[in-house]
Amino acid sequence: MPWHLFYPSLAFMFEDNKVCQILNIKYPIIQGGMAGISEANLVSAVSNAGGLGTIGSGLMPESWLEEEIRKTKELTKNPFAVNLFLQNPKIEDLVKVIIKYQVSIVFTGGGNPLPLFPYLQAAGIKIIPVVPSPRLAKKMEDNGADGVVVEGLESGGHIGENTTFCLIPQTKKLLQKIPLIAAGGIYDGKTAKAALLLGADGIQMGTRFLASKECIISEAYKNKIIEATADDIDVVLRFTGHPLRVIKNKWSEEMKKLEEKGAFPEEIKAEKIAGSLAGRDIENIPLLAGLSAAGISEIKNCQEIIEEIAKVL
Repeated sequence: MPWHLFYPSLAFMFEDNKVCQILNIKYPIIQGGMAGISEANLVSAVSNAGGLGTIGSGLMPESWLEEEIRKTKELTKNPFAVNLFLQNPKIEDLVKVIIKYQVSIVFTGGGNPLPLFPYLQAAGIKIIPVVPSPRLAKKMEDNGADGVVVEGLESGGHIGENTTFCLIPQTKKLLQKIPLIAAGGIYDGKTAKAALLLGADGIQMGTRFLASKECIISEAYKNKIIEATADDIDVVLRFTGHPLRVIKNKWSEEMKKLEEKGAFPEEIKAEKIAGSLAGRDIENIPLLAGLSAAGISEIKNCQEIIEEIAKVL
Protein backbone atom coordinates (compact mmCIF):
# COMPACT_ATOMS: atom_id res chain seq x y z
CA MET A 1 0.00 0.00 0.00
CA PRO A 2 1.35 3.49 -0.83
CA TRP A 3 3.05 5.35 2.02
CA HIS A 4 0.53 8.22 2.06
CA LEU A 5 -2.37 5.85 2.82
CA PHE A 6 -0.61 4.69 5.98
CA TYR A 7 0.52 8.12 7.14
CA PRO A 8 -1.46 10.83 5.32
CA SER A 9 -0.13 13.59 7.60
CA LEU A 10 3.45 12.83 6.60
CA ALA A 11 2.79 14.33 3.17
CA PHE A 12 2.67 17.78 4.73
CA MET A 13 5.28 17.50 7.49
CA PHE A 14 8.23 18.53 5.33
CA GLU A 15 6.66 21.10 3.00
CA ASP A 16 8.95 23.85 4.33
CA ASN A 17 12.09 21.71 4.56
CA LYS A 18 14.93 23.16 2.47
CA VAL A 19 16.24 19.79 1.33
CA CYS A 20 12.79 18.61 0.23
CA GLN A 21 12.14 21.84 -1.64
CA ILE A 22 15.46 21.90 -3.50
CA LEU A 23 15.50 18.20 -4.39
CA ASN A 24 11.74 17.83 -4.90
CA ILE A 25 11.45 14.87 -2.51
CA LYS A 26 8.95 14.01 0.25
CA TYR A 27 11.35 13.34 3.10
CA PRO A 28 14.79 14.89 3.81
CA ILE A 29 16.35 11.42 3.77
CA ILE A 30 19.15 10.66 1.30
CA GLN A 31 20.75 7.32 0.55
CA GLY A 32 24.52 7.68 0.39
CA GLY A 33 26.20 6.86 -2.91
CA MET A 34 28.03 3.62 -2.13
CA ALA A 35 30.44 2.72 -4.93
CA GLY A 36 29.21 -0.19 -7.02
CA ILE A 37 26.59 -1.09 -4.40
CA SER A 38 23.92 1.57 -4.70
CA GLU A 39 22.65 0.61 -8.14
CA ALA A 40 19.26 0.89 -9.83
CA ASN A 41 17.34 -1.51 -7.60
CA LEU A 42 18.31 0.16 -4.31
CA VAL A 43 18.25 3.68 -5.70
CA SER A 44 14.77 3.38 -7.17
CA ALA A 45 13.43 1.77 -3.98
CA VAL A 46 14.63 4.72 -1.89
CA SER A 47 13.26 7.28 -4.35
CA ASN A 48 9.92 5.48 -4.63
CA ALA A 49 9.65 5.54 -0.83
CA GLY A 50 9.97 9.34 -0.78
CA GLY A 51 13.69 9.73 -0.09
CA LEU A 52 16.48 10.40 -2.57
CA GLY A 53 18.27 7.39 -4.02
CA THR A 54 21.85 7.90 -5.19
CA ILE A 55 23.79 5.82 -7.71
CA GLY A 56 27.35 5.25 -6.44
CA SER A 57 29.57 5.44 -9.52
CA GLY A 58 32.87 4.96 -7.69
CA LEU A 59 35.58 3.79 -10.08
CA MET A 60 33.05 2.31 -12.49
CA PRO A 61 33.28 3.06 -16.25
CA GLU A 62 30.78 5.29 -18.04
CA SER A 63 29.07 2.24 -19.60
CA TRP A 64 28.12 0.98 -16.12
CA LEU A 65 26.78 4.36 -15.07
CA GLU A 66 24.81 4.76 -18.29
CA GLU A 67 23.14 1.39 -17.78
CA GLU A 68 22.28 2.10 -14.13
CA ILE A 69 20.77 5.48 -15.00
CA ARG A 70 18.62 3.83 -17.69
CA LYS A 71 17.45 1.11 -15.30
CA THR A 72 16.70 3.62 -12.54
CA LYS A 73 14.63 5.77 -14.88
CA GLU A 74 12.58 2.69 -15.75
CA LEU A 75 12.00 1.83 -12.08
CA THR A 76 11.11 5.27 -10.69
CA LYS A 77 9.66 8.54 -11.90
CA ASN A 78 10.90 10.32 -8.79
CA PRO A 79 14.16 12.30 -8.52
CA PHE A 80 17.41 10.41 -7.96
CA ALA A 81 21.08 11.40 -7.90
CA VAL A 82 24.52 10.22 -8.96
CA ASN A 83 27.52 10.33 -6.64
CA LEU A 84 30.79 11.10 -8.45
CA PHE A 85 34.03 9.79 -6.94
CA LEU A 86 36.45 12.47 -8.06
CA GLN A 87 39.47 10.14 -8.17
CA ASN A 88 37.91 8.18 -11.03
CA PRO A 89 40.25 8.79 -13.99
CA LYS A 90 37.23 8.75 -16.32
CA ILE A 91 35.37 11.44 -14.39
CA GLU A 92 34.87 13.63 -17.47
CA ASP A 93 33.16 10.77 -19.30
CA LEU A 94 30.86 10.17 -16.33
CA VAL A 95 29.88 13.84 -16.29
CA LYS A 96 28.99 13.61 -19.99
CA VAL A 97 26.72 10.63 -19.25
CA ILE A 98 25.00 12.51 -16.42
CA ILE A 99 24.37 15.52 -18.66
CA LYS A 100 23.21 13.32 -21.54
CA TYR A 101 20.57 11.60 -19.40
CA GLN A 102 19.60 14.78 -17.56
CA VAL A 103 20.18 13.49 -14.06
CA SER A 104 19.06 16.41 -11.93
CA ILE A 105 21.29 16.01 -8.85
CA VAL A 106 24.97 15.17 -8.38
CA PHE A 107 26.83 14.48 -5.14
CA THR A 108 30.63 14.56 -5.15
CA GLY A 109 33.30 13.08 -2.91
CA GLY A 110 36.95 12.13 -2.78
CA GLY A 111 38.47 15.34 -4.09
CA ASN A 112 37.95 18.92 -5.23
CA PRO A 113 34.70 19.25 -7.21
CA LEU A 114 35.07 22.92 -8.14
CA PRO A 115 36.46 22.26 -11.68
CA LEU A 116 33.21 20.40 -12.47
CA PHE A 117 30.90 23.15 -11.23
CA PRO A 118 30.70 25.17 -14.48
CA TYR A 119 29.73 22.13 -16.58
CA LEU A 120 27.11 20.84 -14.16
CA GLN A 121 25.70 24.31 -13.51
CA ALA A 122 25.45 25.04 -17.24
CA ALA A 123 23.37 21.86 -17.59
CA GLY A 124 21.06 22.92 -14.74
CA ILE A 125 22.23 20.10 -12.46
CA LYS A 126 22.15 20.62 -8.70
CA ILE A 127 25.53 20.05 -7.02
CA ILE A 128 25.90 18.79 -3.45
CA PRO A 129 29.51 18.07 -2.39
CA VAL A 130 30.28 15.75 0.53
CA VAL A 131 32.93 17.38 2.74
CA PRO A 132 34.67 16.63 6.06
CA SER A 133 34.91 20.14 7.53
CA PRO A 134 32.92 23.37 8.08
CA ARG A 135 35.55 25.38 6.19
CA LEU A 136 35.14 23.30 3.05
CA ALA A 137 31.36 23.43 3.38
CA LYS A 138 31.49 27.22 3.34
CA LYS A 139 33.83 27.16 0.35
CA MET A 140 31.34 25.03 -1.55
CA GLU A 141 28.54 27.49 -0.75
CA ASP A 142 30.65 30.44 -1.87
CA ASN A 143 31.22 28.71 -5.22
CA GLY A 144 27.57 28.05 -5.95
CA ALA A 145 26.84 24.59 -4.52
CA ASP A 146 23.13 23.90 -4.04
CA GLY A 147 23.65 22.10 -0.76
CA VAL A 148 26.39 20.38 1.20
CA VAL A 149 26.83 17.13 3.13
CA VAL A 150 29.13 17.15 6.15
CA GLU A 151 30.23 13.61 6.91
CA GLY A 152 31.68 12.59 10.27
CA LEU A 153 34.16 9.87 11.11
CA GLU A 154 31.32 7.64 12.31
CA SER A 155 30.56 6.78 8.68
CA GLY A 156 31.60 3.66 6.81
CA GLY A 157 34.31 3.56 4.15
CA HIS A 158 36.82 6.40 3.92
CA ILE A 159 36.55 8.70 6.91
CA GLY A 160 37.71 12.12 8.10
CA GLU A 161 38.78 13.30 11.54
CA ASN A 162 35.71 15.12 12.90
CA THR A 163 32.55 13.74 14.48
CA THR A 164 29.18 14.28 12.85
CA PHE A 165 27.53 15.92 15.85
CA CYS A 166 30.37 18.45 16.17
CA LEU A 167 30.40 19.17 12.43
CA ILE A 168 26.68 19.98 12.24
CA PRO A 169 26.45 23.05 14.53
CA GLN A 170 29.88 24.34 13.49
CA THR A 171 28.95 24.18 9.81
CA LYS A 172 25.49 25.63 10.41
CA LYS A 173 27.09 28.79 11.82
CA LEU A 174 28.98 29.36 8.58
CA LEU A 175 26.35 28.59 5.96
CA GLN A 176 24.05 31.42 4.93
CA LYS A 177 21.97 30.14 2.02
CA ILE A 178 22.22 26.46 1.21
CA PRO A 179 20.80 23.46 3.13
CA LEU A 180 23.00 21.37 5.37
CA ILE A 181 22.84 17.57 5.20
CA ALA A 182 24.43 15.45 7.93
CA ALA A 183 26.02 12.02 7.42
CA GLY A 184 27.83 9.54 9.63
CA GLY A 185 26.34 7.53 12.49
CA ILE A 186 22.70 8.18 11.53
CA TYR A 187 20.51 5.12 11.16
CA ASP A 188 17.11 5.60 12.84
CA GLY A 189 14.56 8.20 13.88
CA LYS A 190 16.36 9.23 17.06
CA THR A 191 19.75 9.80 15.45
CA ALA A 192 18.11 11.59 12.51
CA LYS A 193 16.10 13.83 14.84
CA ALA A 194 19.25 14.62 16.83
CA ALA A 195 20.96 15.74 13.62
CA LEU A 196 18.05 18.04 12.75
CA LEU A 197 17.96 19.46 16.30
CA LEU A 198 21.63 20.38 15.95
CA GLY A 199 20.92 22.31 12.76
CA ALA A 200 20.90 19.87 9.85
CA ASP A 201 18.18 20.26 7.23
CA GLY A 202 18.39 16.63 6.15
CA ILE A 203 20.28 13.41 6.68
CA GLN A 204 22.24 10.96 4.53
CA MET A 205 22.60 7.27 5.39
CA GLY A 206 24.67 4.52 3.85
CA THR A 207 25.03 1.67 6.33
CA ARG A 208 21.31 1.59 7.18
CA PHE A 209 20.51 1.02 3.48
CA LEU A 210 23.16 -1.70 3.20
CA ALA A 211 20.95 -3.68 5.58
CA SER A 212 17.90 -3.31 3.34
CA LYS A 213 16.11 -5.99 1.38
CA GLU A 214 16.73 -4.16 -1.89
CA CYS A 215 20.51 -3.84 -1.49
CA ILE A 216 22.56 -6.15 -3.72
CA ILE A 217 25.19 -7.14 -1.15
CA SER A 218 25.06 -10.76 -0.02
CA GLU A 219 22.86 -11.95 2.84
CA ALA A 220 26.06 -12.92 4.66
CA TYR A 221 27.29 -9.29 4.43
CA LYS A 222 23.93 -8.02 5.67
CA ASN A 223 24.01 -10.46 8.57
CA LYS A 224 27.47 -9.19 9.52
CA ILE A 225 25.98 -5.71 9.81
CA ILE A 226 23.01 -6.64 11.95
CA GLU A 227 25.15 -8.88 14.18
CA ALA A 228 27.93 -6.31 14.66
CA THR A 229 28.68 -4.71 18.01
CA ALA A 230 30.77 -1.59 18.50
CA ASP A 231 33.78 -3.81 19.19
CA ASP A 232 33.40 -5.47 15.79
CA ILE A 233 33.86 -2.21 13.85
CA ASP A 234 37.38 -1.00 13.18
CA VAL A 235 39.43 1.50 11.16
CA VAL A 236 42.22 0.19 8.93
CA LEU A 237 44.71 1.66 6.43
CA ARG A 238 45.47 4.75 8.50
CA PHE A 239 49.10 4.53 7.35
CA THR A 240 48.02 5.11 3.73
CA GLY A 241 46.45 8.46 4.56
CA HIS A 242 43.05 7.07 3.52
CA PRO A 243 41.62 5.36 6.62
CA LEU A 244 38.74 2.98 6.06
CA ARG A 245 36.00 2.00 8.54
CA VAL A 246 34.98 -1.66 8.23
CA ILE A 247 33.60 -4.62 10.12
CA LYS A 248 36.42 -6.89 11.26
CA ASN A 249 37.19 -9.98 9.17
CA LYS A 250 40.21 -11.76 7.65
CA TRP A 251 40.71 -8.92 5.17
CA SER A 252 40.90 -6.28 7.91
CA GLU A 253 43.31 -8.49 9.89
CA GLU A 254 45.55 -8.69 6.82
CA MET A 255 45.52 -4.89 6.52
CA LYS A 256 46.40 -4.54 10.20
CA LYS A 257 49.38 -6.88 9.78
CA LEU A 258 50.64 -4.81 6.84
CA GLU A 259 50.43 -1.70 8.99
CA GLU A 260 52.25 -3.38 11.90
CA LYS A 261 55.14 -4.46 9.69
CA GLY A 262 55.58 -0.91 8.40
CA ALA A 263 54.43 -1.55 4.86
CA PHE A 264 54.53 1.22 2.29
CA PRO A 265 51.13 2.55 1.22
CA GLU A 266 51.93 1.42 -2.33
CA GLU A 267 51.80 -2.20 -1.16
CA ILE A 268 48.03 -1.87 -0.78
CA LYS A 269 46.77 -2.69 -4.23
CA ALA A 270 43.61 -0.94 -5.41
CA GLU A 271 41.94 -4.25 -6.14
CA LYS A 272 42.25 -5.22 -2.48
CA ILE A 273 39.95 -2.33 -1.61
CA ALA A 274 37.75 -2.09 -4.67
CA GLY A 275 36.89 -5.76 -5.00
CA SER A 276 33.43 -7.16 -5.54
CA LEU A 277 31.68 -5.92 -2.42
CA ALA A 278 28.50 -7.61 -3.56
CA GLY A 279 30.24 -11.00 -3.52
CA ARG A 280 29.69 -13.84 -1.09
CA ASP A 281 33.26 -14.19 0.18
CA ILE A 282 32.77 -11.89 3.15
CA GLU A 283 36.07 -12.79 4.81
CA ASN A 284 38.27 -11.52 1.98
CA ILE A 285 36.63 -8.21 1.04
CA PRO A 286 36.42 -4.94 2.98
CA LEU A 287 33.09 -5.02 4.82
CA LEU A 288 32.46 -1.30 4.65
CA ALA A 289 30.15 -0.16 7.44
CA GLY A 290 29.80 2.75 9.81
CA LEU A 291 29.54 2.74 13.58
CA SER A 292 25.79 2.76 13.11
CA ALA A 293 25.99 -0.95 12.24
CA ALA A 294 26.08 -1.64 15.98
CA GLY A 295 22.61 -0.09 16.27
CA ILE A 296 21.02 -1.94 13.33
CA SER A 297 19.33 -5.18 14.30
CA GLU A 298 16.99 -5.99 11.44
CA ILE A 299 16.96 -6.12 7.64
CA LYS A 300 13.98 -4.12 6.34
CA ASN A 301 12.82 -2.79 3.00
CA CYS A 302 13.57 0.81 2.09
CA GLN A 303 10.01 1.99 2.53
CA GLU A 304 9.91 0.66 6.10
CA ILE A 305 13.27 2.26 6.91
CA ILE A 306 12.24 5.67 5.58
CA GLU A 307 8.75 5.74 7.05
CA GLU A 308 9.99 4.75 10.51
CA ILE A 309 12.43 7.65 10.48
CA ALA A 310 9.90 10.10 9.05
CA LYS A 311 7.41 9.32 11.83
CA VAL A 312 9.96 10.31 14.49
CA LEU A 313 11.06 13.47 12.66
